[in-house]
Amino acid sequence: MESQNTFNTLMSHTISAAQLRAQVATVLRAAGSSAEEAATVAANLVLANLSGHDSHGVGMLPRYVDAVLEGGLKPNSSVRVVLDTGSLLTLDGQRGYGQVVGEQAMTLGISRAKAHGSCIMTLGNAHHLGRIGHFAEMAVDQGLVSLHFVNVLSRPVVAPFGGGDGRFGTNPCCIGVPLKGREPFVLDFATSRVAQGKMRVAHNKGIQVEPGTLIDEHGRPTTDPGVVVVPQSNGLFGALLAFGEHKGYGMAVACRTAGRRADRRRHLAQSHRPGRARRRQWHADDFDRPGQAGHPGRFRAGSGGLCGLAPGRAGRTRL
Repeated sequence: MESQNTFNTLMSHTISAAQLRAQVATVLRAAGSSAEEAATVAANLVLANLSGHDSHGVGMLPRYVDAVLEGGLKPNSSVRVVLDTGSLLTLDGQRGYGQVVGEQAMTLGISRAKAHGSCIMTLGNAHHLGRIGHFAEMAVDQGLVSLHFVNVLSRPVVAPFGGGDGRFGTNPCCIGVPLKGREPFVLDFATSRVAQGKMRVAHNKGIQVEPGTLIDEHGRPTTDPGVVVVPQSNGLFGALLAFGEHKGYGMAVACRTAGRRADRRRHLAQSHRPGRARRRQWHADDFDRPGQAGHPGRFRAGSGGLCGLAPGRAGRTRL
């Protein structure tokens, strides 16, 4: 409690969103980004903070700068089309900012779904994509249903069900469904019990996390978020646990398998190297027009009735 009070007293202060976006953009330009790219990434990070997800907000900036210096993140990169069959797209992010190449990929996928009724799109070799819900919101704003499966190639931070150390990433899953006359349904979650970034936030605040979230470097339960943020005394890290025990673990494997359609050459073992791993993400999406494969009126009526059971904040349905 004392460390938390110290954090709140010495480090907490309020900055306007506009000022924060400008400051973040200044750092990104100094790291090599164009003014346009810097503005896009800065806006995305600040939006994550404003949405209540500090784990995906401006706290990522130091890691981005490190990644540029290490060569794992290439400023001013754009998506490259690897395969295009109309309703099937394979894209290469060329190590660009995920906030930039992710939006570029979504724009292409959305246009194809509108033209063909559906689109399967994979984006590989992108840096950290940030909050995946942002991309689902792009789709539902255009009246499209979207499903997103993400695989992370970095230091493995999540333990398999019954395991004693990290073997895979947080592997997010996200689903967006537009609803007529009301805010859309957006489900966005890491398949670990909590996002890795939330552990960084808790560690920086000097607070403990809920039991059942983590194991330490010896495979023992702990509430110390630092075990997955900084190397421990033996040079190893602890791990996050999957949500829902074996069910969440299965979902994580499904996201990993679906996400890796973007690059079959990568293997999980590659991310288990010592040292500071480069972070890359693979993103597989499916977009559909509601009712394309069925009766649109029944789709809207059934979805609206179900989502009426779970109203979210500010009218947006989230779980």
